[in-house]
Amino acid sequence: MFVDRVHVPEGLVPGAAERERWPFSVPGVAEVVARGLAFGRPVTFLVGENGSGKSTLVEAIAESFSLDAYGGRLGALRGRPDLVRTPLGEILRADTTVAGARMLAGPRRRKNRFFLRAETAFQMTENLGGVPGYWEQDTSAMSHGEGFLTMFEAMFAAPGFYVMDEPEAALSFTSSLRLVALLYELGRTGSQVVCATHSPVLASTPGAEIIELGEHGLRRAEWHDLELTDHWRRFLAEPNAYLRHITS
Repeated sequence: MFVDRVHVPEGLVPGAAERERWPFSVPGVAEVVARGLAFGRPVTFLVGENGSGKSTLVEAIAESFSLDAYGGRLGALRGRPDLVRTPLGEILRADTTVAGARMLAGPRRRKNRFFLRAETAFQMTENLGGVPGYWEQDTSAMSHGEGFLTMFEAMFAAPGFYVMDEPEAALSFTSSLRLVALLYELGRTGSQVVCATHSPVLASTPGAEIIELGEHGLRRAEWHDLELTDHWRRFLAEPNAYLRHITS
């Protein structure tokens, strides 16, 4: 583990008026601002509907570990002229473990950290194949799913702190299972992963902690109790029970 907890220090908590505006008005974000979020297992999934705050949280968690919300391995050091902090990322702080503090203080080549977000991952597979420090294969000549898996296997090859935002975007069912195997292995061999997902397949990773976001804020849940799992289970059993409401 590299991060025990993320929180907003008392002096940085937004004022009452600001808390009425996005993203601080989102229940899951509001709870993190008020109470913080502790990580109890090497692999953590954030699940919930669109708008529940999953992406907002993983972006800010990445930033709390000196990663760029845009995505990548050392984003802030790439020199992007448009580099900005997200509203939550500006105030969220990480309580690091000894290993996490050592990584942040160490030389750049030993900083095994990466933020993968679906919106920018496609650009990475198009542009970073063969670039030193990334992967040797020409991912621009692969399907999006193949390129994503190549990226995962190359960038998550050593123990590190890895944040992902909906990595299942380009993956088939079979490829998603391959990613489950990789996530499980990462957790087993010393990495820490924080992943926002809509995929019940990824959320089933053995030993992972699952945090469900919604109008209730945050709650820790078992895979079989998730609304996500329940909806997919019922839809696959009887699609018309859902489709009749949108096709009539």
